[in-house]
Amino acid sequence: MAEDTLASVIALHQPKRARSERPRTSAPRKRKPKAAKSESSEALIPAEFLPGDSAVAETAPALAESVPAPAPAAPAPSASGAAPAGRWSVASFVLAAAAFTLAAVGLATNGWFARSLGSSDVAGWMFMAIGVAADLAALVTPICAARLWHIGHRGASLAGWAVWATSFVFAVIAGIGFASVNIADVTTARAARVTPAVAAAQSALSDAMSARDRECGNGVGKFCREREAAVNERQQALNTAVQAVGQTADPQTTAAIRITAWATHGWLQPTGNDFAMLRLALLALLPQIGGILLMVGWPANEFGPGRVVRG
Repeated sequence: MAEDTLASVIALHQPKRARSERPRTSAPRKRKPKAAKSESSEALIPAEFLPGDSAVAETAPALAESVPAPAPAAPAPSASGAAPAGRWSVASFVLAAAAFTLAAVGLATNGWFARSLGSSDVAGWMFMAIGVAADLAALVTPICAARLWHIGHRGASLAGWAVWATSFVFAVIAGIGFASVNIADVTTARAARVTPAVAAAQSALSDAMSARDRECGNGVGKFCREREAAVNERQQALNTAVQAVGQTADPQTTAAIRITAWATHGWLQPTGNDFAMLRLALLALLPQIGGILLMVGWPANEFGPGRVVRG
């Protein structure tokens, strides 16, 4: 169709003589396929004279290349307005397991010690309930207070930390009582054990006392005073042996003193009481830090700044 239109336009602009002298041929004209005609004719005709469909077809690829691709849409928030939950890593699981283990130990120790303070069964069970509740509060309050702080409820968060501090101090005091009672019982039992040295000193003292009784039965004389001096010597030997056993009743403290003095080349000389207090403080504190470990191991965007809460 476009080629026929072009041929008619060219024929109108030719002189009449040229049109009259054009020889006519009776041979049939071969027509090319419509697709080939359309391509050749559209290549000769300027773009502004082309039909609307052809112009649109040619300009469409250029427009498609010039228009930038739209940016990917951001994921829509959930219906509740909360950010997607964070993933639990291996470290988070390990910290959570350690937190719950320490919390279980703290519940058992503080509940046992609190119950031992009761003068009756009812009072003991009531003290135990207080101790268990304080440990549970010390476990879950830190993570709740951190969430409240990050979503903007600062007053409630500070109140939560105040509650945690109170329950933490109560739990630590109970832990100190539990640790001190058990350490003292074990140390006393070890100090009271009879070693071969103690047994030999006791036997020598018994012999000296028997000899003294025989010599001093008829009155005080020269040999009686000698036997009295022998009894005093045997008693001092027994006291020395018992004291040596008492010093080895807590080998951990003795070893810690030696290691510290060796590591610092004698610059630090701690006493046994120093290490005993440090050990007691650690035994009371560690079972109560489960809430802090749970807060540290919790995924950040579970209560991060981007979390939105809608009423």
